[in-house]
Amino acid sequence: MRLLLTGKNGQVGFELQRALAPLGEVAALDRTVCDLEDEASVRDAVRQFKPDVIVNPAAYTAVDRAESEEGRAHAINACAPAILGEEAARLGALVVHYSTDYVFDGKADGYYRETDATGPQGIYGKTKLAGEEALAATGARHVIFRTSWVFGAHGANFAKTMLRLAGERETLGVVADQIGAPTSAALIADVSAHVIRQLAATKTTDLDGIYHLVASGETNWHAYACHVIDYARAKGHAIQVAPDAIRAIATADYPTPAKRPANSRLDTRKLRDTFGLTLPDWKVGVDHVLEQIL
Repeated sequence: MRLLLTGKNGQVGFELQRALAPLGEVAALDRTVCDLEDEASVRDAVRQFKPDVIVNPAAYTAVDRAESEEGRAHAINACAPAILGEEAARLGALVVHYSTDYVFDGKADGYYRETDATGPQGIYGKTKLAGEEALAATGARHVIFRTSWVFGAHGANFAKTMLRLAGERETLGVVADQIGAPTSAALIADVSAHVIRQLAATKTTDLDGIYHLVASGETNWHAYACHVIDYARAKGHAIQVAPDAIRAIATADYPTPAKRPANSRLDTRKLRDTFGLTLPDWKVGVDHVLEQIL
């Protein structure tokens, strides 16, 4: 099997290099070889390698900056998936693409299912939703994984930011009214490889479509931060902030250019039932990454 991987230096792309390696020959590309803002660059990369599977974790993920860089966000998140889909359709290749909880408005009371109505609140979510729709419209075989609150040992993320701030400050204020499931890049990569392995054995399109892929359980940013900082403190790392000095604040107290979904909980039943998977609790992934970076 020949697999083309975009965004090899991102959190998910980094882990996918490891997870995809046993499946076949992997061409792991970065922006210098496959620039998702450049249509010719994308088409050339696919045509030169002629993959059986295109795995596209590359994305414009600067949620706040997207509000002022809509053109770039649209090119990378919406146009590039369509181009990859068009090239894949010509080759008969499968496209594995990644999307986000930001395609929803975050106002639901429970867990979002794949079939629930979307309603992105900002440019990032709108362009990611446009990418989902554009890829599907090409007619290429495709699987789209919607995920949320992604973190990993490689690259910048919330957990690393909290550790840095906890070592520098005596007090912290962390948002407590947004709910979701921190999901490790390693879990996303391992599930992706599992699904690709199953899909490679069949040419049917019956399993094509959107799947929600997040760790099990739920938390909020404040509780997540407390877990990370308590873990580091228990391991003897220098932590300046006291346990009772990590304040729970409201989203309104921490204004940002882009709105965040208050509810990012995604129902993973379809993924688990279709591919026979058990998804671990979010703390398992967080603790594993903390072991690596502390």
